[in-house]
Amino acid sequence: MARQARILVVDDDPVFVQATKVVLESKNYQVSAAFDGDEGLQKVQDERPDLIILDVIMPTKDGFTVCEQLKGNPELSKIPVLMLTAFAEKKGETSIPVSAGLTLEAEDYIDKPVPPDELLSRVEKMLKRVGF
Repeated sequence: MARQARILVVDDDPVFVQATKVVLESKNYQVSAAFDGDEGLQKVQDERPDLIILDVIMPTKDGFTVCEQLKGNPELSKIPVLMLTAFAEKKGETSIPVSAGLTLEAEDYIDKPVPPDELLSRVEKMLKRVGF
């Protein structure tokens, strides 16, 4: 049997993380979670997931910074990143410039709230690209 794809969800909203976990586990993915940017980077180092679902607006390090650090690390830069964010709705509430999103090296970008079937379809597409 093929091994399960490992997905790391990095988001500071525990309710969102739990819901996303349930959706992904319904397709038999192995899911782990981190609740801020620093923890996310640490878990990527430790677990080497096959895919990272990364929120933009988080404490300690925002998703743009995390993504930049991952893509700048030759050992981790090949792991696909799906940026997931309510950024479009929250522009006024954050100090992150919209232009930061334009320089993003993430493989895909999706707005919250995301319908489960849309999330699964994006995840599947990205995992296919890395051989799942």
